[in-house]
Amino acid sequence: MELDRLLTALTRPPLIEICVEGIDGLLAAQAAGADRVELCASLVEGGITPSLGTVRAALDQATVPFHVMVRPRGGDFLYSETEYRSMLADVAALRDIGVPGVVFGCLSADGTIDEKRMGELTQAAGSLNVTCHRAFDMTRDPAEALEALIRCKVGRVLTSGQRDTAVEGLQLLADLVKQAGDRIIILGCGGLDLANIAQVRQKTGLAEMHFAALKDVPSAMRYRNPKVGMGGSDFDREYRNTLTDTPLVAATITAAKA
Repeated sequence: MELDRLLTALTRPPLIEICVEGIDGLLAAQAAGADRVELCASLVEGGITPSLGTVRAALDQATVPFHVMVRPRGGDFLYSETEYRSMLADVAALRDIGVPGVVFGCLSADGTIDEKRMGELTQAAGSLNVTCHRAFDMTRDPAEALEALIRCKVGRVLTSGQRDTAVEGLQLLADLVKQAGDRIIILGCGGLDLANIAQVRQKTGLAEMHFAALKDVPSAMRYRNPKVGMGGSDFDREYRNTLTDTPLVAATITAAKA
């Protein structure tokens, strides 16, 4: 049975989700052939909740499904009560305006899935697609964490196999695919690129894969104030924009689906 499932996954092109920042990133990803987009703000922090204006623009212009990140801040996934309430409000607002899906994750201090909060957030999402993001990769027992997400009725989990890259996490990714069966979707991620994405798919049986293909481009600003930085000490960051690289996305998708 497991062999049949693996062979089926390998004979079908994987679904490719592209992680983007903002509406321009979404448009670039869908132009490159993405099957789905994860819409975020501030990828430098690992992605946080985008603005309502950005989401409305995506609803107007998207030709592929997109799932919206619900994460009130960067850092860990242990949220205060007020942060959690803001997440519930965001999920309800996104549900009401008709987005296709939402992405969130809550942990307990002991490194387990916070089942109470995850269950409540999933219930608030209603009929929306629900993904648990890489909070999963910070859990102490991935097999138990997967079962917890299944109990919470989460539809998929984004994971690199609890390593920095999917190549390093190959074995756990393969194990999770087997454990998940038809109960939850494993969405593989972690440094996937043109050189390794086909290998990762072949060795894990992943049916869905997620990556970002980004490039830094100089700001078009002609006047630059060298004495002020909006964050940190890297003043040049104010005049450097990170964009989704459409040709690189397209080439990587081709490699994944070959």
